[in-house]
Amino acid sequence: MATARRGSVLTSQDADFPRWYQEVLDKAELADNGPVRGTMVIRPFGYSLWERVQAEIDTRIKLTGAENVYLPLFIPESYLKREAEHVEGFSPELAVVTLAGGKALPEPLVVRPTSETVFGELMSKWVQSHRDLPLLLNQWANVVRWELRPRLFLRTTEFLWQEGHTAHATAEDAAAYALRIHLEVYRDFLQNVLGLPILVGVKTARERFAGAVNTMSCEAMMGDGKALQMATSHELGQNFAKAFDITYTDAAGQRQHCWTTSWGSSTRIIGGLIMGHGDDHGLVVPPRLAPIQVVVLAVKDDEQVLDAVRRLTVDLTGAGVRARVDLRTDQGFGRRVTDWELKGVPLRIEIGPRDLANGEVSVIRRDTRAKTPVPAGQVATTVVQLLDTVQQELHGNAVRRLTSRMVDTESLQEAREAARTGFARIPWRILGVQGEHALAEDAISVRCLQTAEGAVPPDPDAVDVVAVVGRSY
Repeated sequence: MATARRGSVLTSQDADFPRWYQEVLDKAELADNGPVRGTMVIRPFGYSLWERVQAEIDTRIKLTGAENVYLPLFIPESYLKREAEHVEGFSPELAVVTLAGGKALPEPLVVRPTSETVFGELMSKWVQSHRDLPLLLNQWANVVRWELRPRLFLRTTEFLWQEGHTAHATAEDAAAYALRIHLEVYRDFLQNVLGLPILVGVKTARERFAGAVNTMSCEAMMGDGKALQMATSHELGQNFAKAFDITYTDAAGQRQHCWTTSWGSSTRIIGGLIMGHGDDHGLVVPPRLAPIQVVVLAVKDDEQVLDAVRRLTVDLTGAGVRARVDLRTDQGFGRRVTDWELKGVPLRIEIGPRDLANGEVSVIRRDTRAKTPVPAGQVATTVVQLLDTVQQELHGNAVRRLTSRMVDTESLQEAREAARTGFARIPWRILGVQGEHALAEDAISVRCLQTAEGAVPPDPDAVDVVAVVGRSY
């Protein structure tokens, strides 16, 4: 049986990574199981992380010109049947309501697995002329997909997400916008705020979203070498426009079908945060994302100490730092330190009578656990600089992990072997569809197709396209 490492309250990652993940969820007070199998209760600290994710992504979405809307939770079953008739491979895991108000409903209602169909219906109503285009919409909501193997934050029956839907006059405009979302919203947030190196590329036909003509994915490597899909963007061509009659009158007075896109990210990002940065002592949160960047702890119940802790917290807040004070001196100091380490707060400042006597405080980094004495008058400046240093070094550590576990291969067997502990890059002309199917038998999938330089390929069928393969969540 796996056990916690000495000095830690958690099972070590090397001993049992899945168990470590579950223990972090519990002991860092991130989430709990809901009363219905597969549902999730997001606890206050976990939800504060999601609020930060929302704020950062929402700001970037709005910079692209999209506006937020909210659509109903219930969808007429006929809407999804209409979509299924036009979209090959469409088969959502549905929850259906047939009884309401004590009476059988005239038509079953689906609890939204996505709002694709309702967006389609509304776009057909709201778009009439080329002057109405592009129509750029986004929704923050919950969705339900009946999950057979639930795992908190990674796969749950109900989860939170944002889904964007847009309509355009041309295929080129739709493709350019989907790519912009992919790079300027998702990749930018994931790399510069979440602090993880991101592989961008397109999905193969096998992995592509049903009904899409192109799916782009942001893939990250977790601490155990497996991949996690963090966000996706889809070019839907005219498939959904034809299913829902989304048309416009062009400048010449001719009726044309729109070209549409959809794109989304979810609470799965929190799972990626845990597995991408966490260590044997718990969560490690990058400063730019952290709802609490610095916690200031009073070591003892001493009035001078308590006053110094309060004043420093005010000073830090005034310097633009998200700071929290911890005056719980009725609890053991070691227990409080462990609680904040589990939650991954980037910096911890400890103040006790000895620190006051020396005119300094102790600043401890969560990522390295290094403790540094800092003169009282330099704390705010030092903290601001340290937060930036921690952000950069967390990203750098994740880059080094990805680089060390990414192997360039030239054969199916080499790729299969490399995927045991990380990712393999293999020319798509060598792997091909047959090789992709062969790897799938060993639970290895093509995470994305890239150019040799690691960019989104303009032409997925180009001779120099490279496939990134690995095991995934």
